[in-house]
Amino acid sequence: MQIGNATLYCGDALGILPRLADVDAVLTDPPYSSGGQYASDRKADTRTKYVSTGSSAMALPDFLGDNRDQRAFYFWSTLWSGAALRASKPGAVCCVFSDWRQLPVSTDYLQAGGWTWRGIVPWVKTSARPQMGRFTAQCEYVVWGSNGQLPTDRGVGVLPGFYEYQSPQPRVHITQKPLGLMADLLEVAPADSLILDPFMGSGTTGVAAVQKGHRFIGIEWSPVIFDVACRRLERAQENLFEPRRAAQQAGLFGEGA
Repeated sequence: MQIGNATLYCGDALGILPRLADVDAVLTDPPYSSGGQYASDRKADTRTKYVSTGSSAMALPDFLGDNRDQRAFYFWSTLWSGAALRASKPGAVCCVFSDWRQLPVSTDYLQAGGWTWRGIVPWVKTSARPQMGRFTAQCEYVVWGSNGQLPTDRGVGVLPGFYEYQSPQPRVHITQKPLGLMADLLEVAPADSLILDPFMGSGTTGVAAVQKGHRFIGIEWSPVIFDVACRRLERAQENLFEPRRAAQQAGLFGEGA
């Protein structure tokens, strides 16, 4: 589906990624297959694993692909990250979210997929719940790398080493990331880039991308969540064009401008 500067696919990322090419940056939040203290906990509904009891987010739809065991998670992640590499230009950047449980394997699978590992960028949650007698699990992490060498003359400035954002409330996806965080992370991409999110969920990466003037490709497996992403991308791009329409009506721009 084409919505303005966004091309959206409803389907399995492993089937769709081989069709793509010329990607400048990958920014994605794949299923973590974590949550809970034991292996059996991974099989639970994502609302049980990631949502506090009594939260309104319990009414959100479950999402797919989050119940793999550790070996399956590593193998699957290596497959999709390798496919994303092949769809990307030399020098493209890949940024992948992880929690603390999957951080070690995430740095491994990114390299196994062929990316050159460049580092880890923490997202510090300003609204994290404190835990009595324990260190607060206050961060998620962005593991990032590049498709080979990373030129310094891409028009990208100096970027921070961590970001602080509150988790979005209310949200339309169980593991939705803050829009401002995704926009900040996209500062790593040059102007007018083609941004890819193979696990776009509710489309937050896409909204941030089009608002920053990028083109976007998003893939989502769940038809229900795909529809949510489509609506958000439609609204985001309608809002972008509203000031221009107003200027045209006021005679500031010609109709073809």
